[in-house]
Order: sequence, then structure tokens, then C-alpha cells
Amino acid sequence: MDAPDIRELQRLDAAHHLHPFNDNAALARQGTRVLVRGQGCYVWDADGNELLDAFAGLWCVNIGYGRAELGRAAARQMTRLAYYNSFFQCTTEPTIRLAAKLAELAPGDINHAFFVNSGSEANDTILRLVRHFWAVQDQPRKNIFIGRRNGYHGTTVAGASLGGMAAMHGQGGLPIPDIHHIAPPFWFADGGELPEDEYGLLAARRLEQKILELGPERVAAFIGEPVMGAIGVHIPPRTYWPEVERICRRYDVLLVADEVICGFGRTGRWFGSQHFGFQPDVMTLAKGITSGYIPLGAAMFNDRVAGVLKDSGGELAHGATYSGHPVCAAVALENLRIMQDERIVERAREQVAPYLARRWAELGEHRLVGQARIVGLMGALELVPDKGRRAFFHERGQAGVLCRDNALRNGLILRATHDSMLLSPPLVIAREQVDELFDKTWKSLDQTAARLGR
Repeated sequence: MDAPDIRELQRLDAAHHLHPFNDNAALARQGTRVLVRGQGCYVWDADGNELLDAFAGLWCVNIGYGRAELGRAAARQMTRLAYYNSFFQCTTEPTIRLAAKLAELAPGDINHAFFVNSGSEANDTILRLVRHFWAVQDQPRKNIFIGRRNGYHGTTVAGASLGGMAAMHGQGGLPIPDIHHIAPPFWFADGGELPEDEYGLLAARRLEQKILELGPERVAAFIGEPVMGAIGVHIPPRTYWPEVERICRRYDVLLVADEVICGFGRTGRWFGSQHFGFQPDVMTLAKGITSGYIPLGAAMFNDRVAGVLKDSGGELAHGATYSGHPVCAAVALENLRIMQDERIVERAREQVAPYLARRWAELGEHRLVGQARIVGLMGALELVPDKGRRAFFHERGQAGVLCRDNALRNGLILRATHDSMLLSPPLVIAREQVDELFDKTWKSLDQTAARLGR
């Protein structure tokens, strides 16, 4: 295949493509990076640069790049039955088998899947169907969702409203009514002199205060990511989630775990709720369900919620053209087969995660790092102006962008949120690649510190 004309691609991109979460005018002037190939934990751009992808695309390429089995699974299904819908009392075999597989993997009695195309759509779905769950039980006023400030649940109107990102709420008239937010658990910024376990209980009890303020008869559900990823991999104390679950049970508030990032092995367990020891009523899934190879999401419900939705009578007036798309389902099944057959989640937890945690802690010794936090195969380095204090740069984000750009020049993809350098490599990363990650990150930190010093 002839090499692409990178400058022509950049010109066309600038002329016709609106990029998500970018200053599109600045990007057009600079020229976008065009990725052309991936294998294992590496990707290559059109200029021939090899990059260690320590972010797994966007938290999602769990089994690594270049697994031909997933392409073959898609091709088989495309040539047999490329598409059929789940409306009109119909479905397809891969869709049925995927729903059953997810029920097998999911914790507790979460046995029922509603398929969508993304994590955002999954969170849209749970907003509607949880409200419907209460309404058909003669509690239509029990419709308030509580989320967390700086939480991330996607970019659709409902998903962005459920999330608590102020910048997103500033565009498009969000949040929509009957969605409230409480402060998130982030000990590094908010914990003061409290031990982390005590702080975890304090942070969880903010939910109880909000439920009582709004009235338990009005609160339908609480939604949260087991680990708050997009804002900077904020890992809650171990006391946090069990206390949140206790509060939800006391006031009959459904507990929704947004597992879009944490699900399918990211924390070292199949689901983040398993790592933190709590049982959700509802889960939202995407990303790792197909390792990012094809779009797919799911909203999953326990027996109680699904039973009401199924037995309430009448039509469930929700769905999409591609709900349960057979090609996407076939790819997801093959992805999950590989993960189980090769024990990818177990290997990540037992072999990779301890070594990665040790090396990540070594990065925490760098003079620019105030905290190195990690759980499983996701983590963050908090860049600070003064290593002796839990404080942030006055101009938030400058150090993070410098470090991200230095890392790219050094052949490493890290994400920067404010001044947090985020880690989320493919679950199949090897020890020697962890060492490469350490060396390139340390070099990037050195370069960033030198630039800031000037």
C-alpha cells in the first residue's frame, strides 16, 4: 500500500473534521497526528514515529492492537448476517450469546443487558429506564439522580448532565433538571489532615446529606465511576464505596456503577465494583467490552430492576437502530473469549499490576511529582510546584501539557488532565514495556521540570 500523503490528510482534516475535546482552530493550524498502524502496545503515526501507547487508545484497547481474531470474527458475521435489529420481536444469535456472557461475568444478580453504541448512550439509557422503573411502581416523583462534581458519564445531554464537569455544563444549557451533584472523594486535594479511611467515610456521607436534603422519596439513583478516570484517576479510599452502598440500601436508592472505564480488567478485577467491594444494582459498560475494536455499549440491570421493566406491561419505548448489532456482538464475544482463554485479567492483576505499581511509585520520587496513585492498570502522577506540600500549580494545566508533549517526543503516549499525567496501558503490557514506560516518563518529567524552572 502506498504511504499516505500526510500533508493532504491534515489539510482535509482541518477543512472538514470537527475533533472532540479540542481547540479545533488551533489544531487546524498545527496539523493533527494521523495514526496508521498498531501492534501490541505500540502505535505508529504517518510520519513513522513509534509510540508506546500507555493510554490504550482511550482507556479501551485492553487486549492490545493487531489481534486478527477480532477482524475475522467481524468478517464472519458480516458475510453471514451483517445486520438485523432487535425491534419487532427479533434478535440475532451473537446478541443473545453476548447478553448471556455478560450475565455470567457481571457480579451478583446483574443478569440483564440492554445494548447501545457507547458509554454515553448507556448512561442515557439508565437515566430513562431507572426513572421508568420508579414511575411504573407509582413513584413518578422518585426521579432525581445524584452524581459527583467532576464525574464523567459521557457527552450526550443526559450523560453530560449526570457528570459533573463544569466546562461541559457551560455548553448546551446543562445539566437538565432533577440531576444533582455532591463533592467527589479526592483525598489529595480535599482530605486535610484526616487519614484516608476516615476521609472515605466523610466523603461517602455527603451522599446521605444530599438524599436527606432532597428527600428520599425523590431520589431515584446515585451514579459514580468506581475510579474517577477522566478528571485524573481519583482513587477513592477503601472505606468509600461500602459506605455509599450502605446509604443507598438504607434509603432505597438504586446504586449505579459506571464501569465504562473500569470494566473488563482495568482495576485488576473484571469490574471495578468487585475491586472496591460493593454490589451495584445497575452498571454501564463500553470501551473494554470490545477492546475498542468496534463501538458497543450496554446498560445492565439486576433481577429486581429488570423484573419491573419486563413485567410492568406495555411497550418499553427505548432503543436504537444498532442496539445489539450482530457484528459488534460477535466482536465482543471474541474479545471476551480471548480475555478468558488467555487469563488476561488474572495475569494483569497477579503479574503486571504489582510490578507496574512498584515502578509507578518510583516515579513518585521525582521532584515534580506530589502523588503517584495507582490501582490495577490505571494511575496518575500529580505534578506539583512544591513536593513538600499538597498544592497545585497556580496556572492549572501548563505543566501537564508540557509533560504530555515531552512524552510524545520521547515516543510515549500519556494523557494530561490539568497537571495529572494519566496511565491506562493495554492489559497485555509486558514487564520490559513497563520499564520502557518508566524510563520515558522519567525523562519527560526531567524535561518538564527543566522547562518550568526556566
